[in-house]
Amino acid sequence: MKCGVWLSVVACALAVAILAANGDDNLVPPRREVYDNGRLFDISHRYEPGMPEFESNEGIGQFLWLPKSMKNGSLANNSEMKLPTHTGTHVDAPGHVFDHYFDAGFDVDSLDLFVLNGPALLVDVPRDTNITAEAMKSLNIPRGVKRVLFRTLNTDRRLMFQKAFDASYVGFTVDGAKWLVENTDIKLIGIDYLSVAAYDYLIPSHLVFLKDREIILVESLKLDDVPAGLYSVHCLPLRLAGAEGSPIRCILIKN
Repeated sequence: MKCGVWLSVVACALAVAILAANGDDNLVPPRREVYDNGRLFDISHRYEPGMPEFESNEGIGQFLWLPKSMKNGSLANNSEMKLPTHTGTHVDAPGHVFDHYFDAGFDVDSLDLFVLNGPALLVDVPRDTNITAEAMKSLNIPRGVKRVLFRTLNTDRRLMFQKAFDASYVGFTVDGAKWLVENTDIKLIGIDYLSVAAYDYLIPSHLVFLKDREIILVESLKLDDVPAGLYSVHCLPLRLAGAEGSPIRCILIKN
């Protein structure tokens, strides 16, 4: 396309972009969960309006807007979003359940990236129980293992793919949380629904995990179709100063 001097540079660029888009009828974006022939797994959930939200039957609803649109004359498309920080795959900081930690600044920007990245074990929890002390004992997680992702009945029931919140999800009881803290070296806990703690033990289990600021909680992981075993986990939260939670992108890479 030839642009004369009577066309501005911006108008020329827009015209080229429109012609390019109209000339390709096979624009299908890839949306993958598995990469590199099964070596890399994306274990983060895709943000969509029907994603469940804690104690809501309506999902997260509209969270993304396009206030500046090329179709309406803007030079580029620029989206805006508004989300609770504990939506979808996310991380909890100590200030989530301890107000003095919140006031002191123990936010997601203070979390240890070394803990969030490194060797990890993906385990299957017995499907007929919450993560109790007995369930933890049955998993036989050896000392020295610092990062564990717990796959539960939540994955089998596909709870993260249902818009309505389900309070019957599987999570840690208080005795299960205490057993983990007292009998393992785990510093990163990942789980497959909106909370690491079972609904009836919501705050007490969080308090056990976060009181010493040594354990990091990653919630709402997508663990379906990922074989149990050893991986390298890589999780990166946003650097949100002052926030007690953040969306987080997590992947697993086979060792």
